[in-house]
Amino acid sequence: MPIFTKNLKIVVVEPLGEINLGSIARLCQNFEVDELRIVSPRCNPKHPDALKMAVQGRSFLENASIYPNLLESIQDCVRVVATCGRIDHGEIPLQTSANALKWLTEDREASSKPIALVFGREDRGLTNLELQMAQKVVTLNASSNYPSLNLSHAVAIILHELNSYCSNSHSSNEIKKYTSASPKELNDCVEDTKELLLQIGFLQSHTANARMAKIKTFLHRSEPRQEDIYILRGILRQIRWFYKNKSFYSTSYKGDN
Repeated sequence: MPIFTKNLKIVVVEPLGEINLGSIARLCQNFEVDELRIVSPRCNPKHPDALKMAVQGRSFLENASIYPNLLESIQDCVRVVATCGRIDHGEIPLQTSANALKWLTEDREASSKPIALVFGREDRGLTNLELQMAQKVVTLNASSNYPSLNLSHAVAIILHELNSYCSNSHSSNEIKKYTSASPKELNDCVEDTKELLLQIGFLQSHTANARMAKIKTFLHRSEPRQEDIYILRGILRQIRWFYKNKSFYSTSYKGDN
């Protein structure tokens, strides 16, 4: 199996059905996924129907980590791809599965660190806010009249494509040699930026979330590295310090004249 599956986390947000969840656990075993993570399940992961459907993958249900929200479930992951079946996704750019999965697995230096595939609710998928927590969002081609796939079917397709890509990829000259900023690092940077922009009056509280969603989308498209985020956070700290002490500098400048 591809080396990247050993650190691959499958994250399922608020799963509703035991049979679907059991099928996903079976797929985790089929493709030798490292871990199944469940965010606020609306069913019992250890229900007899789920365990029966999982067959040899029942250990993934028995050992599944449960999280209260998506951000906590992916905070240790260096690369995250989320799935979206909706077409009314606003300004969130959608990737083909080929492009997104290539990006997910191309960082050889990060191959020892967790990466994640995120799947949404059976009834309403992932929210725009949750989609913005991933660096890439992928959609699977289906009928425009009914684009939403069954949850476990979507997991099966993505894992199969990931397995096929990793098995057929032998080119090392395309491998990037840097570590991407994690979703948590990006989210923290965006929240820090939002706080500062509100403080200096660039943002208004009633439109801040919409404006910051555009900034977060821009950051995701640029694929920032960890060091890029460190530089941005450093700039924000310096601006905040200067803004706090601007009266001192204003007085000093007048005194020199």
